[in-house]
This record gives sequence, structure tokens and C-alpha cells, in this order.
Amino acid sequence: MSVPARATIGVIGGSGVRSVFADGTARVHRVATPWGAPSGPIEEGSVGGMRVLFLPRHGPDHTIPPHRINYRANIDALRTLGAEAIVTVSSVGSLREELAPGTFVLPSQFVDFTKQRPTTFFDGGRVYHVSLADPFCPELTRIAAGVGAEAGTPFALERTYVCVEGPRFSTRAESRYFRAFADVIGMTLVPEVTLARERALCYLCLAMVTDYDVWAERPVEMSEIVATMQRNAATMARLLGSMLPKFGVPPTCRCAHALDAAGV
Repeated sequence: MSVPARATIGVIGGSGVRSVFADGTARVHRVATPWGAPSGPIEEGSVGGMRVLFLPRHGPDHTIPPHRINYRANIDALRTLGAEAIVTVSSVGSLREELAPGTFVLPSQFVDFTKQRPTTFFDGGRVYHVSLADPFCPELTRIAAGVGAEAGTPFALERTYVCVEGPRFSTRAESRYFRAFADVIGMTLVPEVTLARERALCYLCLAMVTDYDVWAERPVEMSEIVATMQRNAATMARLLGSMLPKFGVPPTCRCAHALDAAGV
């Protein structure tokens, strides 16, 4: 039995990425979910013939801090509107000398240091234990890596993202501790990635390094982060414009079967 090609991709834009539609949007959706309202209205448009849904993670005016984002509503709203995969853009700090500001990263693993966020859709009724052994869609990762290489903007691969609660930055002691097991640090990956798996969606994180974390012996400054984000934004927009149509292929991954054997 043939598998249909993906028809709709959801994009969650982080800091510096305000839209993905060069030709304007087809419509705007205001969605209610059982978990409340998402971060903002969801824009619908086309990118290279692919139906794309765009949601600003921090709200249209960047007013929602990382620990207050309604991650469950965001993922559920995109899924309700037909998204079969979620592609996210995130700004991260570097825990490695070789991952200089301006580097693009495709994480392959994560470590969760968040503290107070709802992390699951399954709060009662039937219990599910989904596998997060390989949290990112291997097919989307492969396609994105190929697009980056072709564009002359290669992604750093096989890296670990440590997600912290925020909104504050790390202490020096914390930063040195995180370096023992992670390569980049951010505040928004979790629970986005876990919720996407619970909705059996393919998930990909496009991480943009904006600064060295404080292990580098100087405090992180927002002015540095904003300047790097602004430099990265145009490049990331071009990469997204190239890769989103390529995601519209019949999936060969197992992401859509995440719940098949996860129920108790």
C-alpha cells in the first residue's frame, strides 16, 4: 500500500523569524484548543507549492517568554489544521568552541532541564509512554542537511540540545556543567518535541547559534544575540524556502506510528 506524500507542514518561528511567506498568506486561522489558545493566529500560505502553516512561538510581537508558551495548544492547533510535520526555528547558545555564533545546527538528541512546564497531552484516561530514543525525524533531518550543504550553509550534525527553563541565562557553574553532555543550550525545545511525538508528527529543529554561553568567561548579552539573529534571519529564510517543498514526499520514517505500541 502506497504512502501519500506530506501535504502540510507546520512551521514554528522563533526569535528572528517572523514569517515564511514571500508572496503573502492565503488566510489566517484563529484556533481554540482544549488546552487554551496558541501563541497567536496561524498563518496559512504556500512555499514552493507546499501548504505551510506558520505560528510565531513567542506571539506576533514576541511578548510570551519561553516558560509561559502554551506548547500544548501550539502543537494541537497545528495538528488540527492538518500539519503532518513540525519544523521549528530556535536560537541557541553554544557550549562548544567550534560552534561559533552564526553556526546552524540540527540537533539529534536533547536533555531536559525544564522545571514547571506541562509536558504531555496524556494527563488522564488511557496512559501512553512514547519513545523519545530518537526524538527528531530522521527523514526531515536528512533532507535539511542536504539543503544546507547544497546552499553552502552546512548544518552541524549529531549534536545535543540541553533545554533549560529560562527566562534567565545560566550561571557559570551551570554552563560548565552542561558542557559535560550537551553542545547547544536553549529554552524552547521541550516540551515542543515531546508533544509532537505524542501527536505522531515528524519534528525537526533548525537551531541558530547566536552566542557562546557563559562558560566562555563573559556574560551573555542580549545585544549580541539580537545582532546575530538579525544576520542569521535572511539565511534561515532562504534555507526554509528551499527545504519546505522537499519535505512534501511520501514519508519513510516511523514518526506517524509513535503511538502504535505506546499505550498501556
